[in-house]
Amino acid sequence: MAVPKRRTSKSRKGMRRAHDAVKSVQTVECPVCKAPKIPHRVCPSCGHYKDRKIMDVEEA
Repeated sequence: MAVPKRRTSKSRKGMRRAHDAVKSVQTVECPVCKAPKIPHRVCPSCGHYKDRKIMDVEEA
C-alpha cells in the first residue's frame, strides 16, 4: 500500500486545491421579460425559451 514519505506542505496543498473554489452562477437577461435567468434554461419568470412559450407561469 502506498504511504506518503513526507507531510504535504500548506503551499502544495493550497496549489492542489486552487481550482476547488465554488464559482458564482452565470446569468443572462431574458430577451422577453428582461429578468435574469440561467443560460440554456426556461425563464422562471415568464416561461419562455428561445422566444417560444414553453410553460405557463402563474404570477402572484
